[in-house]
Amino acid sequence: MKILYYDCFAGISGDMNLGALIDLGVDINYLTTELEKLNIEGFHLEIKVDQRRGITGTKAEVIIENQDNEKHRHLRHIEELINGSQLSEIVKINSLKIFDLIAIAEAKVHNISKEKVHFHEVGALDSIADIVGAAICLDYLNVDKVMSSSIQLGGGTVKCAHGVMPVPAPATAEIVANVPVKTGLVNHEATTPTGAAILLATVDEFSDKIDFPITKIAYGIGNRDSEVPNVLRVYLCEDSSLVDDVITETAVVLESNIDDMNPEHYNFILELLFKAGASDAWLVPILMKKSRPANTLSILCKKELVAKMKEIVFTHSTSIGIREYGVKKNMLRREESVVKTIYGSVRIKNSFFNGKIVRSKPELEDCKALAEKHNISISEIEREVIKLADKL
Repeated sequence: MKILYYDCFAGISGDMNLGALIDLGVDINYLTTELEKLNIEGFHLEIKVDQRRGITGTKAEVIIENQDNEKHRHLRHIEELINGSQLSEIVKINSLKIFDLIAIAEAKVHNISKEKVHFHEVGALDSIADIVGAAICLDYLNVDKVMSSSIQLGGGTVKCAHGVMPVPAPATAEIVANVPVKTGLVNHEATTPTGAAILLATVDEFSDKIDFPITKIAYGIGNRDSEVPNVLRVYLCEDSSLVDDVITETAVVLESNIDDMNPEHYNFILELLFKAGASDAWLVPILMKKSRPANTLSILCKKELVAKMKEIVFTHSTSIGIREYGVKKNMLRREESVVKTIYGSVRIKNSFFNGKIVRSKPELEDCKALAEKHNISISEIEREVIKLADKL
């Protein structure tokens, strides 16, 4: 498994992130070509080798060609810009996820809806390039998992569009809520809202422990020259010890073609099969000899349950014959968690692949019970559960 690890000992900003990922191996020409798909003019990337306190890395800077034409944008304008581009779907999704985190944080700080957030610095071309560039670089690296250390926020104050603010800036504090942080290493803003949102939108796990081999180390150079090197360090790691998320088992499939049974009896048989331990059971409409309409009853089960499944079919259907063959099952690892909503607790089944949650499904019975209790739709309960699960 290939892992991208952010070592944020000196914080993170949008330009430091771009520099670090380029230093790690992202092709500059590829990044430039992809950014051109935004179809906006007035900026270009300047990439160079630089040093901070003896550490050599890559300095990435977005050069604005005409400052007078710079304009601020709302979330709707940025969504239209990204969705209307020729960027890949995954790059669009990750870019918008980063912007959305910033919009939600700003909206909470200013007590307005996220649609009314005036993006100020984040709406500028350099931040658009930093954020979309981050999504492009992550897609290029094609890692299986993204991890990060605790985030160093810094200290002191920072000057922004609303005046002088304490570090972390209010939006940054909102974004990094509920993840590990550190403060006070330096007396300036070490982590910007853009840098924080990039991490929160892309990192799968925060941990200060690295217990797997590091195959490559890279540095993104920041703008400051302080006693602590103003760099973002990233690692490319290979972890072959992680548990495989694809579980393989052997099983048996039983099949029977049935053309002379009352259709009302099928549901009863399926209920009996599931109660007896069948992994799955289903019906497929078919045409048999003389064009007679029929159904194929199929059962997937463990080998030790075959005798019981046959007994149910022969006892409760009109079948006089069953086909039997072995199969190999490949299943994603699943874990159950509980999400606490404003309506009550709901169990949720999470499926994993390559160390990531790829699918989350609320338990229907829990949703039905809460929907009935509060006299609202099941869909509303499910939406609330998925929204909270995504945040977690």
